[in-house]
Amino acid sequence: MRVYEKPMIKVNAELENGKVVLDTEGALSTLAKPIISRINRIFKEEKPIYFDDETLIFSTWVPPIPGEAFNRMISAEIAAIMKKRVPDQFSIAITDRCPNRCIHCGADGFVTGKELTADQIVDTIEQAIDLGSYLISFDGGETMVRKDIVEMVQRVNSQKTINTCFTSGFGLTPERAQGLKNAGMYAMRISIDNPEEAEHDRIRGRTGAFKDAIAGIKNSLDAGMLTDMFVVVSPDNIDQLEDFYGLAESMGMHEMSIYEIVAVGKWLEHEDEVITRQDVKRLEKFQKDKNHLKSGPRVTAFPYFMGPDMFGCFAGRRWLHVTPAGEVIPCAYTPLSFGNVKEESLQDIWKRMGKHTAYKSNAEYCMMRDPAFRERYIHTIPEDAILPLRVQ
Repeated sequence: MRVYEKPMIKVNAELENGKVVLDTEGALSTLAKPIISRINRIFKEEKPIYFDDETLIFSTWVPPIPGEAFNRMISAEIAAIMKKRVPDQFSIAITDRCPNRCIHCGADGFVTGKELTADQIVDTIEQAIDLGSYLISFDGGETMVRKDIVEMVQRVNSQKTINTCFTSGFGLTPERAQGLKNAGMYAMRISIDNPEEAEHDRIRGRTGAFKDAIAGIKNSLDAGMLTDMFVVVSPDNIDQLEDFYGLAESMGMHEMSIYEIVAVGKWLEHEDEVITRQDVKRLEKFQKDKNHLKSGPRVTAFPYFMGPDMFGCFAGRRWLHVTPAGEVIPCAYTPLSFGNVKEESLQDIWKRMGKHTAYKSNAEYCMMRDPAFRERYIHTIPEDAILPLRVQ
């Protein structure tokens, strides 16, 4: 089937034995071949979450195939080949309120103020969709604190995007989960910091946090939503990958996504307590090993996925984040603001970000893990500065 068509290039997708195969036609086919081959390799080597004769769901991070949102994903990939910046992934923190006090909270210290209204949030998401975003992430704080989240999800065009949501599980009741499913939520991401209850609660700074997470997982699954275990991996828990996976598998979860701890927010002074490039290789092996199994959740390890062998760092190039107060930053972990959606359009802010020296070219690894980037942009932030720091 044709999933993308422009005068100079056309992209077709076929479903063969549960695997998607892309091919191209047109004058730009040769230019597009490397990225299409890379996508085909991922589709071929790694198991999808679900497939039948008509539909394939590869990941909670990828739109279902076929569909308009998947077509938009291909458009974003083609745009990347043409050196056009598209914010594939758009995340927006709808609140900074949270019952937890996580020891690694990346948003700690960010400016607080009047939260964006539901109208402002939906309008900002619509602007992101106009820029090409196909993956929308509702973020926090604790997203379930917003009583109007179901209304917001319902107002987002779920044909053009996949709507996903981060939560600690707090407040994700059966009723709220069903409401989100009915409103068009594609996937829920429930954070687990440790597979052992006492340690998870310690990291979250609240007794009962683990029980909330487990209840949230169950309620999300019961509502029929794709459910992802979101694990922030650090030197302290990287040896527990099998235990994390075992928990996700025992609960029947669809995916286990792995991100890396970032030295920002409460973890700002812990630059030596982050994962290494050797750890990234370890995560690559873990992802590939698990995704070759016929059963169990698929694994997406972002330190590998956003590394030099795959797509590189997304921040400011293919990822855009908005804080609860409306500040626009390159990703949820970079405390540099390029403007506020209350004051100007997302398009103008996105263009300004693209002209900044740090975001003009690609980066092989997470830039917040790059000593040169941190020395130039993070270490120079005054201790009493209001974060995220507005970039001039």
